[in-house]
Amino acid sequence: MELSVQQLSVQLGAPVIAPRIRTAGLAVTLAASAFALAACGAKSDASTSAADAGKGGKSPAAATSAKDAGGMDALIAAAKKEGTLNAIAIPRDWANYGALIDGFTKKYGIKVAVENPDGTSADEINAVKTRKGQGRAPDVLDLGASFAQSAGAQGLTAPYKVEGFDKIPAAQKDAQGRWFNDYGGYVSIGCDAKRVKECPTTFADLLKPQYKGQVALNGNPTKSGSAFAGVYAASLANGGSLDNIQPGLDFFAKLKKAGNYNPVESTPATVEKGETPISIDWDYLNAGYADEFRTKGLDWKVAVPSDGVYAQYYSQAVNKDAPHPAAARLWQEYLYSTEGQNLWLKGYARPALMPAMDKDGTLDKAAAAKLPQVSGTPTFPTEAQNTQAKTVLAGGWAKAISG
Repeated sequence: MELSVQQLSVQLGAPVIAPRIRTAGLAVTLAASAFALAACGAKSDASTSAADAGKGGKSPAAATSAKDAGGMDALIAAAKKEGTLNAIAIPRDWANYGALIDGFTKKYGIKVAVENPDGTSADEINAVKTRKGQGRAPDVLDLGASFAQSAGAQGLTAPYKVEGFDKIPAAQKDAQGRWFNDYGGYVSIGCDAKRVKECPTTFADLLKPQYKGQVALNGNPTKSGSAFAGVYAASLANGGSLDNIQPGLDFFAKLKKAGNYNPVESTPATVEKGETPISIDWDYLNAGYADEFRTKGLDWKVAVPSDGVYAQYYSQAVNKDAPHPAAARLWQEYLYSTEGQNLWLKGYARPALMPAMDKDGTLDKAAAAKLPQVSGTPTFPTEAQNTQAKTVLAGGWAKAISG
């Protein structure tokens, strides 16, 4: 049964506690070199932010909402004065980040400097810790839910509630605003229809002999959130549960033994070159590849496997010691604006405010209609289940694919 826009969004509204490590290749870095050179050794701008507070408002670094900062006009003015937003680990070709970056810059004239676009959630948190007080520290973070919760618990992220905060489902946000979910998707199977005679649509299909050496993951599941999700989905498709990811490991061991597992990490570059003709990855990435490479003659098909339905969100947060505190908060406001949320949707990612926007009529219905079809109900692990799954993967992944 195909689910409606509302049902998909509501189902994705359950809490998702899973790591994210971004390994999408072919990403373009916005001013990465200038970011590293110009900011090296610079001091944080947060100390000067008090002078930029709006009338009757707090300094941007202390503001927990736009109203707290003196209103949106005051926040915009302070952000424009800072002139720069430091971001990390956000590839332009991941969930339409390129359009979001360009849209923010066009709207406010603020330069977005992206460092290490293919970095991990762990890299982001490490940068926050090691660059405290430096002008080159990241202002904002895009993290897997477990990393976001950990960062909030460690006091690394600032409490901040965007104007649409109340519309974000309770299970998708920290009550204090130290992190909140933004966009999500389903584990899917991407396939080069010109190189693969019959594209697989389920995990069971992947074991068929005609797929020898063709089935790849987007990274190592002990480090990559998308690959981790792929193993969890495989587990659900093979008699496993949220309490037992072992069947997922067993599945990939069988895939390896059958000669179907491809150890090449799937990226846009490997997809374009035909090195990974079948890729287990997020549906918004696979759908994006279909669009990106269509003009180059690549016929990339996307299927969300009905035998292993698994979905997940990623979260946004503001660095508590952001060198550009006003720009950091304005970035969040942009991401959760109607424009920003619809840009996620145009990148085939399901935005956190999708149910509310569908209800109030601001949702881009044309973009929503293009989302990959989904049947069944996604399942979400708790933090304890996720921790256990990571432990099992850490101890068994290398063995599973070494045979």
